[in-house]
Amino acid sequence: MDYKKTAEEILQAVGGEENVQSVIHCMTRLRFNLYDNGKVNKSKIENLDGVMGTNVSGAQFQVIIGNEVPNVYKEMISNSNLSDEANNDSNQPKEKQNIISAIFDVISGVFTPILPAIAGAGLIKGIVAIFIAFGWITEVSQTYKILSAIGDGAFYFLPILLAVSAARKFGTNPYIAAAIGASLLHPDLTALFTAGEPISFIGLPVTIATYSSTVIPILLAMWITSYVEKFVDKITPTALKLIVVPTLTLLIIVPITLITVGPLGAILGEYLSTGVTYLFQHVGFIAMVLLAGTFSLLIMTGMHYALVPIMINNITVKGIDYMIPAMLLANMGQAGAAIAVSLKTRNLKFKSLSMSTGITALMGITEPAMYGVNVRLKKPFIAALIGGAVGGLYYAITGVAAYIMGGNAGLPGITTFVSDDGMNFWNGIIGMLIAFVAGFIAAYIIGFEDVPTEGNEDKANEDTTDNKEASEAIQTEVIQSPIEGETKPLAEVNDPTFAQEMMGKGYAVVPSVGEVVSPVSGKVTTLFPTKHAIGITSDNGAEILIHVGLDTVQLDGNHFEAHVADGVKVSVGDKLISFDVEAIKGEGYDVITPVIITNTAAYRAIEHEKEGNVTKEDPFLKLTV
Repeated sequence: MDYKKTAEEILQAVGGEENVQSVIHCMTRLRFNLYDNGKVNKSKIENLDGVMGTNVSGAQFQVIIGNEVPNVYKEMISNSNLSDEANNDSNQPKEKQNIISAIFDVISGVFTPILPAIAGAGLIKGIVAIFIAFGWITEVSQTYKILSAIGDGAFYFLPILLAVSAARKFGTNPYIAAAIGASLLHPDLTALFTAGEPISFIGLPVTIATYSSTVIPILLAMWITSYVEKFVDKITPTALKLIVVPTLTLLIIVPITLITVGPLGAILGEYLSTGVTYLFQHVGFIAMVLLAGTFSLLIMTGMHYALVPIMINNITVKGIDYMIPAMLLANMGQAGAAIAVSLKTRNLKFKSLSMSTGITALMGITEPAMYGVNVRLKKPFIAALIGGAVGGLYYAITGVAAYIMGGNAGLPGITTFVSDDGMNFWNGIIGMLIAFVAGFIAAYIIGFEDVPTEGNEDKANEDTTDNKEASEAIQTEVIQSPIEGETKPLAEVNDPTFAQEMMGKGYAVVPSVGEVVSPVSGKVTTLFPTKHAIGITSDNGAEILIHVGLDTVQLDGNHFEAHVADGVKVSVGDKLISFDVEAIKGEGYDVITPVIITNTAAYRAIEHEKEGNVTKEDPFLKLTV
């Protein structure tokens, strides 16, 4: 797979960089928060090399790639102006969400970034438990204490991890958020809580609560912080923001959390954990079979992330959880079905794909097997659900539960079953084996419509397509200069975003006249509020960004005047923006103006037409489709 090409094509198909509010990745998916999901070309994405499918969870658009997703994500971030943080300064409207979609979006956005830390720490805790069980180390040894610190650290300081992640999701300062979380875990505060004496703050009673390893109190605190910090920032003079905003935010949020939000969150967490545990202990037969049999459907919709905080809360509050085992069984069913397909298909290429994705599913990464094989063939996916349900039946009979937040939802996740009851561990392994075998047998018996093998007919069609493409005339579009002045290559622009072509190819102009005109006939797609930059889409599809000066956004619109608005139609030569060249220079800003083709990937070539000085009527760039 060409990671860079795939990343560029995905970014273009989701509506371009300007349509992306934020993007992160989990183990197998790129997760986009977009301003407008209607701009996504879903069919194009699903036909890209390396893409296994797409999914929408809440308002989050997900592109399923599999094990290679970190490489694709890295190329996307490296070759664009995107980051994994929300673009909260953009004035583009966000899609409206119903409350359920909004909750799923928040949960997914908060927990996805911290899952690797929790997974790694959980696996270490499981390994330590196994070492203790087999007598390889003792609980008084220094090795045990160091390993325990490594495994317990992420869970003990979970409120800090969640605070940072939630702050990024809510659009607040992550370092202030970390300071709030750290305050709740400070040793002096912990000592106050364990002293057994009444506690008060400026005369207000503080309810004693435990905050280490908790989930709900810090999430509620961060939600309130998102409003408090923005309000304080709004009423604080610019010159004082750096000191006043964090100071007041800390002084307001930490006491509110200790007096009201924290105890409320702790109580909610306790009731939630108690309720879930009661459900599985009293009607576990039905609950486990249903959950294990349908967990793959939850994964497909992304709704399984709504269960993550419940799983973590159950482990940290009650020390036991029944949902993690159900997820393990669902993954084993997917693995068994995919490997059955590998043994039965006659397509050699698909046989290799099925086997490799089946093995990957055994290790806990199921999306490649689920989307690349089982869902694609339909019947094996049903077989995988059957496998999970049969394994769930065994777990329901034997009462298997998770005692550690496992580091993986596959074979490495067997450490999650380690407990004082040795049979829980062995029954956990037996149930996973049952789910795998049941999924395998069901897929083999039910069968599927095999993927056609590649033959002469495919080759003939391929040749015909190649000849047709070769015979098509190459189309070009010429972009006129939007500014009068001296042309410069982007490499000479003193800004790596432009110089390294992160936003696309193009050329730059050092303006001699403070006026930007439309270089094409088309529509204004983005006029920045500060009027220093404008985006235009030509009638032929070229997406053009004209950025007047470097860092001129800091002028906040001073020395600029806009003559158009978002969405208006423009013709070649229409005046777009006026600006005072000398005044901008006088403020200490470079006025060199990059002209970028932001959908560069749509063109075979982008060539500069004229060196030296250009006028508004001169050809500037030639785009070859």
